[in-house]
Amino acid sequence: MGTDMVVLEHGSVQRNSHGCCNKGPGYATPLEAMTGPRESLIYVTCVYSGTGIEKPDYLATVDVDPNSSTYSKVIHRLPMPNVGDELHHSGWNSCSSCHGDPSANRRFLVLPSLISGRIYAVDTQKDPKAPSLHKVVEPEVIVQKTGLAYPHTAHCLASGDIMVSCLGDKDGNAEGNGFLLLDSEFNVKGRWEKPGHSPLFGYDFWYQPRHKTMISTSWGAPAAFRTGFNLQHVSDGLYGRHLFVYSWPDGELKQTLDLGSTGLIPLEIRFLHNPSKDTGFVGCALTSNMVRFFKNEDGSWSHEVAISVKPLKVQNWILPEMPGLITDFLISLDDRFLYFVNWLHGDVRQYNIEDPARPILTGQVWVGGLIQKGSPIVAEQEDGTTWQSEVPPVQGNHLKGGPQMIQLSLDGKRLYVTNSLFSAWDRQFYPEILEKGSHMLQIDVDNVKGGLKINPNFFVDFGTEPDGPSLAHEMRYPGGDCTSDIWI
Repeated sequence: MGTDMVVLEHGSVQRNSHGCCNKGPGYATPLEAMTGPRESLIYVTCVYSGTGIEKPDYLATVDVDPNSSTYSKVIHRLPMPNVGDELHHSGWNSCSSCHGDPSANRRFLVLPSLISGRIYAVDTQKDPKAPSLHKVVEPEVIVQKTGLAYPHTAHCLASGDIMVSCLGDKDGNAEGNGFLLLDSEFNVKGRWEKPGHSPLFGYDFWYQPRHKTMISTSWGAPAAFRTGFNLQHVSDGLYGRHLFVYSWPDGELKQTLDLGSTGLIPLEIRFLHNPSKDTGFVGCALTSNMVRFFKNEDGSWSHEVAISVKPLKVQNWILPEMPGLITDFLISLDDRFLYFVNWLHGDVRQYNIEDPARPILTGQVWVGGLIQKGSPIVAEQEDGTTWQSEVPPVQGNHLKGGPQMIQLSLDGKRLYVTNSLFSAWDRQFYPEILEKGSHMLQIDVDNVKGGLKINPNFFVDFGTEPDGPSLAHEMRYPGGDCTSDIWI
């Protein structure tokens, strides 16, 4: 590889010993977080990379305070200093895992760039409405010290370090992937996993310290996915179907779970928020299954399909059957409800998971998709009749694309939705959003009995941005949320 590999002492990633106090960032428990203040701002990664517009990607600040005169408007844009980054997911320098450390501070939003390999640290504390760029970690430094590229998920650790999953090497080979460690000043420390313990493919990860476990998922080789989706690449073994179980915090690969034909392309992963729980879920995009993983009595881990979205038999599409394509999901902070999207079908779903082994569908709403009325694509039922989904306009706006990234309010009553996945895949499946821009919606949630309903008063149009239509992806609140905070 020709890199200067840094070997770490894995005992350095430790739970801090400051004890429990309320002076650190975040909240003492997930249930306490649910009583936090209502969100008034939300940060959204916005992409020009791959759209044909030669402008930098940027971080948008959106006003989500219904009492504000700029409600549902972009009130600030922070452009990155480079073109071609493809901002994607984000994380914090500190979260509730550091709640017991009075010296820790949730100040910097960490923005990995999936294509360029840069990592940006953005200061959200000086002016939360107008964040500013704090530091850039250049890809050459990351490659030189670790051999890693294509950074994706960032999580803060209780030690103060930041861990970032990387999906390949600089040439896009999956064999080069692993986990990057940055210190609290965003200096590259090295790899997290022990030498020889890298996963086959990289993507998302979540750790559960009380069970001394971290589990990661597998998208595919960057050389394959960055050019668009090719079904042949799945047969060629360029996409994943495994979960990788690591010992925490020492980075030893303990077990590889083969999800088989029911678990192709497992993407987002979440443990239940209660840190004592030993179960969680992973969304498998291509096979459109929610897979539950759980710990056995002997300490090993197993998995089973918990929810299955049947593919639709369709006419006038590239294939005779269309998967739902589960691309994002999350769990409410009280571990009662699970929400996921079907990016191709176009619906958002809510399930009661009080019994994680037996989820119950409690809400569903259509907010886009390839089979909505007006589309040339129709779904065919068993009796041969055809149907299309009813997707209402919002403030007179036709809902383009399909639901993709979601974020839930702390109290579990509002679900925010954007519709861009990744520029190359957007161009392939929803070219209209590259031409006209994406959007952001808000769905009202019944978190007592269950139910979802589009909020008609909220619509953010990224097609009218000053530098041209952009692609809106992941969302974060300044005070943390249920997809970035981990409790120890």
